[in-house]
Amino acid sequence: MIIGYLTIKEVAEKWDITPRRVRVLCEIGRIEGAAKLGREWAIPEKAEKPIDRRITSGEYKNWRKK
Repeated sequence: MIIGYLTIKEVAEKWDITPRRVRVLCEIGRIEGAAKLGREWAIPEKAEKPIDRRITSGEYKNWRKK
């Protein structure tokens, strides 16, 4: 990997989240400075973990049954 950049697996361990979640954050542009090099993502070492914007309140649970 390029000096100053981390892989998805390294970032997932650093931020204590799954590699799949890191990949999704890269794909939707939530990690600033992340770049795709072929099949791999290069994430800057100084990149900060974005705030989780997923809804976890349960507000939309069973929304189809209404």
